[in-house]
Amino acid sequence: MAGKANRPRRRSAAIMDAAAEVFADRGFYGASTQNIADVLGIRQASLYYYFPSKEVALEEVCLRGVEGVLETAVSVAAASRTARDKIQRIIKAHLTPLLDRRAYVRTFLNERQHLPTDSRRRIGRLSRAYERLIEDILKSGARDGEFRRDLDCRLVALALLGMMNSVAAWYGKEPKAAVDRIALEYVRLFLGGIGSGKARPGATRRSEGR
Repeated sequence: MAGKANRPRRRSAAIMDAAAEVFADRGFYGASTQNIADVLGIRQASLYYYFPSKEVALEEVCLRGVEGVLETAVSVAAASRTARDKIQRIIKAHLTPLLDRRAYVRTFLNERQHLPTDSRRRIGRLSRAYERLIEDILKSGARDGEFRRDLDCRLVALALLGMMNSVAAWYGKEPKAAVDRIALEYVRLFLGGIGSGKARPGATRRSEGR
């Protein structure tokens, strides 16, 4: 009985996976519900049981692409750690969805502008909250002397987000570029660039190894 009950859920997950792959490969305007049905080997009409339009499918894919990212960042920011440690953990958390949701992440980054207005505004609010949270961590680090005091925290927060988001475009094309390795190098690059020079030698290395 349990297996039968789980079938619709598995089918829904497979359909959303297919939609994410099609949107990521073809773009919103280049994709059709027929393309999604072809990936699954089913009739196009069967898709409408799961989503009534291509726009609704795009919204669901985009939401899954950012699912948990803000919540994880809020938890990291609330923990009693240094600003450097918070940034390190946010970088790792931001890249981790590429392990199993790369198509969702790519669709969110490249196609969210095609969402209906209300959906785009909802997702935009999440994105701005995430930006502000990173900016606040940077400000805290600058105040405490962990980062340079002349840091333009708004611009640096946007630069970090751009750097992290760019990974979705090439992840999987570099044979030895595992997510953990990418996160480690990005932590070294970013924290090395904004550091105040007062951190103890080896402090970042020990933190990265946790």
